[in-house]
Amino acid sequence: MAINPSIITRDLDKVAEPTGNIYESIHIIGQRAKQISSTQKEELNSKLSEFASTVDNLEEVFENKEQIEISKFYERMPKPSTLAMEEFMEGKVYSRHPETDIEG
Repeated sequence: MAINPSIITRDLDKVAEPTGNIYESIHIIGQRAKQISSTQKEELNSKLSEFASTVDNLEEVFENKEQIEISKFYERMPKPSTLAMEEFMEGKVYSRHPETDIEG
């Protein structure tokens, strides 16, 4: 059985370092993963919507192959949580506390 290359052991101290709190770091990573997932889903749906047709014809077989290839491409992409973790660890994720950022 092969080990999934997206499974990486993380040093929790390094994950907690940017925020000073492991739970806050994980929350930020989770929020970013949701953003990435939503964007990917929109992109995939947009690409697949090009194939939407109510007419049955001979081109449908060819279009199905294209749809399958597009779907396979998205399946092979790294998981949103993996991308979010990488971005967070590289300092590419911006986060703020709206309740403490209020000037007054």
